[in-house]
Amino acid sequence: MSKGSEHKAEESCSTKRKLPSKEEVKEIREKLALQDNISRIKHKIIVLSGKGGVGKSTVATNIAAALSLKGQKVGLMDIDIHGPSIPKMLGLEGSPLRGSEEGLLPVDYSDNLSVMSIGFILQDQKNAVIWRGPLKHSLIRQFLKDVSWGELDYLIIDSPPGTGDEPLSVIQLLEDADGAVIVTTPQDIALIDVRKAITFCSHVNLTILGIVENMSGFICPYCGKTVNIFKAGGGEKMASEMGVPFLGRIPLEPRMVEAGDSGKPFLQYYPGSETAKAFDLAIKPLLSLKDK
Repeated sequence: MSKGSEHKAEESCSTKRKLPSKEEVKEIREKLALQDNISRIKHKIIVLSGKGGVGKSTVATNIAAALSLKGQKVGLMDIDIHGPSIPKMLGLEGSPLRGSEEGLLPVDYSDNLSVMSIGFILQDQKNAVIWRGPLKHSLIRQFLKDVSWGELDYLIIDSPPGTGDEPLSVIQLLEDADGAVIVTTPQDIALIDVRKAITFCSHVNLTILGIVENMSGFICPYCGKTVNIFKAGGGEKMASEMGVPFLGRIPLEPRMVEAGDSGKPFLQYYPGSETAKAFDLAIKPLLSLKDK
């Protein structure tokens, strides 16, 4: 064998023997730890909207509460980093975070519902979180990898409005999410942006489990009559036009606002209301998801 051939053979062997760097080993270990942690969760559902102010966090909270009241073990993960509202809606503001040998423990709302939010980490709720994409990605990864969710039937993920860093990060990290519930209100000004969320799901290969039309008619607390303040049927029409499932219309009523401000899930305290019945219908397709 010539010296040139021997040199090439040595290079080839050296390449084959090359070990991964410390950074690569750390990345592999973190990915395996994340996969191990979320493998105990049967279903992962992301609540999205292309528009702010449509009541997305209210819908996410009540979907989680509705599933837990059906006897399902549910986790609710709030990845709205700049405006976390889940702790307030569940009356959990100021709850201390605790750790265990298995990791960071989510805050328990009930036996069947546990919660994690950056709102539990902020020392002062008036402080603004001024973060770029990498920091957001790192926090979401920590919520999925280091929070000891345990055995869950559902993890409901409340994302901020739009199609930016947070929803993209959680979709990439989960890899096998069941799909998205998309929230809209009936008027055209909301539907324009919500259509973008549907297109976003298509681009990232995320199944759309259904559209929820929130604030679909105001129920008068005095006469019980429904008034379509924001019109009605826009979300249902959009779902039909874009070929995605429609989960139902959630009416607007004053007690819903009061429940959110007082930290009480609406469904738990007003189970016989028309709004509660609408949520029960909306979660039926989620309850029928096949276990992986």
